[in-house]
This record gives sequence, C-alpha cells and structure tokens, in this order.
Amino acid sequence: MDGQRWLPLEANPDFLRQLGLLPTWQFGDVYGMDPDLLSMVPRPVCAILLLFPVTEQYESFRLEEEAAIKAQGQKVSQDVYFMKQTIGNACGTIGLIHAVANNQHYLEFESDSPLKRFLAESSKLSPEDKATFLENDESIRVTHESSAQEGQTEAPSIDDKVDLHFIAFVNIGGDLYELDGRKPFPVIHGATSEESFLEDATEVCKKFMDRDPGELRFTVVALSKA
Repeated sequence: MDGQRWLPLEANPDFLRQLGLLPTWQFGDVYGMDPDLLSMVPRPVCAILLLFPVTEQYESFRLEEEAAIKAQGQKVSQDVYFMKQTIGNACGTIGLIHAVANNQHYLEFESDSPLKRFLAESSKLSPEDKATFLENDESIRVTHESSAQEGQTEAPSIDDKVDLHFIAFVNIGGDLYELDGRKPFPVIHGATSEESFLEDATEVCKKFMDRDPGELRFTVVALSKA
C-alpha cells in the first residue's frame, strides 16, 4: 500500500454517528471468550470486529489459507459486501464499513447519512472499485481523520508503521464470513445463526489468539442491539 495513508483509527464510537448511523445498535467490548463473559454481551449481535497483531506466524498462516481456498474453492454469496484495502491504516474504517454494509437490514441511518450514500453508490462495484471509491470519498476520509485524532490515546504519525489490523465477522445467509480487505476474497468459516453468531465468531477469534500465544494485543468488539 504505497498510495494514500490515513491516521490509524481506534475503536471510536463517534465515528459511525458522525457518518449518520443512528445509535439503535452500538459497539461494545467483549471481555473474554468463556460463556460467563459472553453472556454479558447484549443480544442480538450482528457483527464482530477483531483487532489483532500482524505477526510472522499470522502472515504464514494467511498465505497458506489463501492457497488452500484457491485450490478447494468456496461459494461466496452475492449478498456479501466486500471491499479491498488500498489505503494505509484504513483497516479500522474498512472493518466498520464491512460490519455496517452487511447489516443494513438491521441498522438505521439519518436521511442525509454520508455512510448510507456511500454504501448505496458502491454496492454494485467490485471489491477493487469499492476501494477506489473510498479513496475518493472526502466525507469518510475527513471523519476518519477527525475520529483518529479524538481517540483515547495520542494519535501516531500518519507515517508510523502499525502492525495491528482490524477485520470483521458477519452472518450472511447462515454462513460466518471473515471480511479482511488485505485478503483477495471473503473467507467462510462454516455455518452460523443469529442465536449462535457471537459464540461462532469468537471461536474463530480464539484461533487467531492460539496462533500467537505469546501475544496479548487482541481486542474483540461486538455490534449489538442497544
């Protein structure tokens, strides 16, 4: 990604509100993967965001997974909204877009929402063209920059190397999808349902953690009905 770079974005709840998403559903932390802690998460949950470190172990796994899927094939639903990441440090925004775009039947927007307009105008584009569309969308870029600077910690420089990455998990047609703009396509992790989605998605998150047992830099956030 040698083109545009944005400031790294923390999980700032005001970002989506500034883009016109009404707070009928809200993001909240998932404090652990055991049943007692998962029971504290408001239901229903329509999306999960995972922030994780991009390590050598993960990169090796990512390449192996990509090769296996290309060899075996997978049938991705036409209903999946998926975009590539071509902007440096934009994975937080792209993760949020993936979470919202694939749950528009649940979510509510202000009538003049820039995000709703972006999703409507980009829905039929290819993943690569969606990325270009985002590069040229000033309203989302400006909101991203503002939210990054308003985060809880001091914003890093736009040129700082950041080795943390956001991805989204969603339920589309009863399949659990991982949406990562660094990958060439969505990844299907098996069947899921509205009732079991949180448990199914966090089981996949556990696998990320198990691959890097020495790492502690993992954050899981759920988009739940308020």
